[in-house]
Amino acid sequence: MAEFGHTGTDAKHDSAIKQVMGRAEYTDDIPEPVGTLHAYLGCSQVAHGTIKSMDLSAVLAVEGVIGVLTAADIPGVNDVSAVHAGDEPVFPERTVEFYGQPLFAVIAESRDIARRAAERAKVDIDVLPHVLGPIDAIAAGYPDVTAPLTLERGDVGKGFAKAANRITGQMAIGGQDHMYLEGHISFAMPGEDDDVVIYASTQHPTEAQMIVAQVLGVSANSVVVNVRRMGGGFGGKESQMNLFAAVAAMAAKKWNRPVKIRPDRDQDMSSTGKRHDFVADYAVGFDEDGRIEAVEGQWAARCGFAADLSGPVTDRALFHADNAYFYPHVRLKSRPMKTNTVSNTAFRGFGGPQGVIVAERMIEEIAYVLGKDTLDIRKANFYGVGERDVTPYHQKVEDNILEQLIGELEDTSEYRKRREEIIAFNAKGGILRRGIALTPVKFGISFTATWYNQAGALLHIYKDGSLMINHGGTEMGQGLNTKIAQIVAEAFGVSLEAVKITKTTTEKVPNTSATAASSGTDLNGMAALDACEQIKARLIDYAREKWGVGEVCFECGNVLLGDKVFGFKEFIAGAYMDRVQLSATGFYKTPEIHWDRATGKGQPFFYFAYGASCSEVEIDTLTGEYRVTRADILHDVGRSLNPAIDRGQVEGAFIQGMGWLTTEELWWDDKGQLRTHAPSTYKIPLASDKPRHFDVRLAEWSENPKRTIKRSKAVGEPPFMLGISVFEAIGHAVASVADYKECPRLDAPATPERVLMAIERLKR
Repeated sequence: MAEFGHTGTDAKHDSAIKQVMGRAEYTDDIPEPVGTLHAYLGCSQVAHGTIKSMDLSAVLAVEGVIGVLTAADIPGVNDVSAVHAGDEPVFPERTVEFYGQPLFAVIAESRDIARRAAERAKVDIDVLPHVLGPIDAIAAGYPDVTAPLTLERGDVGKGFAKAANRITGQMAIGGQDHMYLEGHISFAMPGEDDDVVIYASTQHPTEAQMIVAQVLGVSANSVVVNVRRMGGGFGGKESQMNLFAAVAAMAAKKWNRPVKIRPDRDQDMSSTGKRHDFVADYAVGFDEDGRIEAVEGQWAARCGFAADLSGPVTDRALFHADNAYFYPHVRLKSRPMKTNTVSNTAFRGFGGPQGVIVAERMIEEIAYVLGKDTLDIRKANFYGVGERDVTPYHQKVEDNILEQLIGELEDTSEYRKRREEIIAFNAKGGILRRGIALTPVKFGISFTATWYNQAGALLHIYKDGSLMINHGGTEMGQGLNTKIAQIVAEAFGVSLEAVKITKTTTEKVPNTSATAASSGTDLNGMAALDACEQIKARLIDYAREKWGVGEVCFECGNVLLGDKVFGFKEFIAGAYMDRVQLSATGFYKTPEIHWDRATGKGQPFFYFAYGASCSEVEIDTLTGEYRVTRADILHDVGRSLNPAIDRGQVEGAFIQGMGWLTTEELWWDDKGQLRTHAPSTYKIPLASDKPRHFDVRLAEWSENPKRTIKRSKAVGEPPFMLGISVFEAIGHAVASVADYKECPRLDAPATPERVLMAIERLKR
């Protein structure tokens, strides 16, 4: 069936040719109807203060300006909070909370007019003291933006008392901008009565629908949100699109004309949330063999001025603070701190990477103290079977394939041999030093907000035999639509070309969850399959009743009824004539999961996805510059639905994770202004930063023991943390200047400046 592009085959991405040829349509490509207006935001140039006055007369005087929107123009509720916390206004009424906060919107005949006019506003603000980082926020007595979480198991005091060794430390972990190719954009079309249709680049159409309805003061059934595809999301369009959709909709309804809003890159980066910065304080007790006895830690996060998704993000940081390792006694706490910065938000891994990297730091610390290979310390602390299989949140790790996965990569990457060669090379001294690290990943799959683990789908089979599937997930380049089409095509034994996936729209599938938490295919694939099985059951009953056959098979574009063979199109045409219903709504909810945040106990994840990467780097001890010479990856996706797409996801995630930990640095000046607000000052990895030797393989022997779609596993977020191996390899190279006697304790990102400073510190 490979020629039919069914699951398990390298079916091409449904948008690939369109993207290469420039034919793929995004929101900004939608033809603008006559009378379309354009909106642009006017933003604060103060990090914290009280608005005394806002004179927009000069803005309104610009030719081509139709009007402005301020907090006074909001017909409904002035809040776009993703968690309905009431702390994230469309426009502030009195208090400015961060530099770059939208204060008003200009509506004009062109985007350029609106953009230039916005600069003419005269805003008088009484400046108040501001705080930018989480540690300063704690010192200043700032509040948590949401309730902290504590995870605890065992007796931490007894664990540390038993441990022969104890290390304490602190690690600063930088944030990250999403740097999607397509920025935020919303295009609103007014309709009759209260109706408005919004085309937006959003990962969560239902949330945008609900927020717009709330801001307009109308019911959700008056708002339709459509998404054909996004030019990247990475979590940045899960909640941050709410404001842009609301502004476009408000303007469209007020002036009864289509309205588009698209910020430029500087405003996009300055005014929208990012990956959370963390400062983690940790203590680890361990025995002489390097086996961990106790762990205690606090993760303080720069959350920004509002809650946004900081609660679940900081929760997930704690969920993954164990990574692949068993902690007999453990106490972990989060501090989601309010700061006078943009409200940080979802980003690939959703806090998990900031937990995992601290787990790896503790492993490195132990290895340097004991003078052992870091891989040996990792292996000594892996989750096992029996009493060593319970996480800090009291979920059992049932499907643990790490030993097999790590063992295979250790052999195929020749880790031991290369490590010996690297140590011998470094022993010669010299300017160039090399480092190597092999790190694991264990990542839980499911939304920790249990109610989001549901999905719907709508399937039609038309009387000419063509199929149309609509689901609640959104396509942002990850190949979700292609995988869903493969699932549907396989169910009916038809070619991939016979299946069409239409835009995601709140008109067809209601109450959808965000395409996030790596669950897009898990949830929507099962919902689509449910719809397929409903129609197939009807068709099988129909065939058995009409032809008196027992077995009915769908394969290779045909329907086999005993010794009879019908073409699929012919069979469907007959079913239509005999009045068989050829449409179905599918639904799926993830089983087995439950979570009690108050007690810090439950089973928040349906299963775990695993991976491992071995990276080698070379650093220049005079400049701190480095390059990644080799990376070998073995990743677990269960039974892959589409190996080519999955490998692409692993490759992209690794590079993005590597960028987070090496080149991508967010920097605010003392006024609270983000200075790394454009590609000229914010450095994502280039093609030249790719490892010189880059080998990515899927663990083809793996199969998800849980009943997921075709026994596959999620692939969006877990491989992001594979980039940690590059960070640890840099640390290994730096440690060579002090004969590996001390952990370099690099903060992230490990920019050349930080590497050079660490080298100089160790030399002393």
